[in-house]
Amino acid sequence: MKRLTRLTLALTLAFGLIAGGCATAPQTDMTADDMVKEARKNICEITVAEAKEILDGGEYLFIDCREPKEYKMGHVPGAINIPRGLLEFKIDKKVPDKNQNIVMYCKSGGRSCLSTCTLCRMGYKNVKSLGGGWKAWEKAGYPID
Repeated sequence: MKRLTRLTLALTLAFGLIAGGCATAPQTDMTADDMVKEARKNICEITVAEAKEILDGGEYLFIDCREPKEYKMGHVPGAINIPRGLLEFKIDKKVPDKNQNIVMYCKSGGRSCLSTCTLCRMGYKNVKSLGGGWKAWEKAGYPID
């Protein structure tokens, strides 16, 4: 009987993992907005005016984490494009120095907030997120490539 119970448990766990399930239950049910709010507590978010000063200083790399089509429609001068969905896979090749000064931005600030949190978790030490994102940059009338 014990052997049957262990086998049943093992098969249940294996099936759950194979079928895409999770062996442990999620801690909470979070929406995308909840995730952004949580990430925002743990990152450095800067204003568009601060981002412009940083750009003028030239010591930061700007990373646009929007999709390539969005990036092609206009971006911060000198910014590179690494979409949020590929960030973890491409960042170490594009930015191998984990001490690099980085400003992340997206359309309105949500994706860049999550991306900034991700980079910090990956060991990048000097990452900031542009609050308000591309929309705030455009609205301020700052330069566009």
